[in-house]
Amino acid sequence: MDKARIDLLLRAWARSTFLVAIFLLAVLVGGVVVDGYRRLTAEFLLNPPSADPDRAGIFPSLAGSIWVVTLATLIAVPMGIGFSVYVVEYLRCERLRGLLYFIVETLAGVPSVVYGIVALGFIGYQLGMGRSVLTGAIALAFLILPLIVVASVEALRSVPDSLRMSAYSLGASRTQVVAKVVLPLALPGAITGSILAVARALGETAPILVISGVLFTRTPPTGLLDSFTVLPLQIFNWITRPQSEFRELAAAGILVLFALFFLLNFLAFYYREAYTRRLPEV
Repeated sequence: MDKARIDLLLRAWARSTFLVAIFLLAVLVGGVVVDGYRRLTAEFLLNPPSADPDRAGIFPSLAGSIWVVTLATLIAVPMGIGFSVYVVEYLRCERLRGLLYFIVETLAGVPSVVYGIVALGFIGYQLGMGRSVLTGAIALAFLILPLIVVASVEALRSVPDSLRMSAYSLGASRTQVVAKVVLPLALPGAITGSILAVARALGETAPILVISGVLFTRTPPTGLLDSFTVLPLQIFNWITRPQSEFRELAAAGILVLFALFFLLNFLAFYYREAYTRRLPEV
């Protein structure tokens, strides 16, 4: 078989798999939209859950998701980017650097429920924080930390060494090179990867189910040590009920999650494009 025919077959295979994936995604999303769009009202977003499906809403679980994900972001993003800067720019021991990379890659493959179990056992029980917003945020922070580190390391490595050497040749210190040359060029990729990691945290269920254990609550969290639930758990609660009205509520909750995912992905794309335009060409 000649190369032209092989190339034609590979293109046909790639296009067919792409079309199948798009078709399946359209069917799934279309089914959710058909089932849930009628329930997307202001009352649905502002009301607490209720045994009456016509009065039920997602406000406590949505507030819990915002609390937990926001705190996890504030913990994980500075820690992940700072760790990456130290390993790439300051650490000179290749063996230690390789060991740290191995640990990060291993942590990225750990099942998410393990983070919930460890956080509940150590932070919740040993440190006395209980099944609180702070415990859930720390668990999610360490869950997404490896993803942020990997994205940040790759962004730092993509900065040409010639720029570093040029800055050093002009008498700049290592800190000045990192702060004025490397970080401005690496931040778009690092922040983009961080936002996408945060989007993953928004949809996580297993670690939060272990920590929170709450599928139904009528009160949103107001402090770091309050009990909470999150939107995926509320959706799970509704979808396990036999009544069709609750399945419609679950579909509406899924649409809200979709909207939050799209918003985070749009922010990642917008930030990267806007920040990249402000940088000089290298």
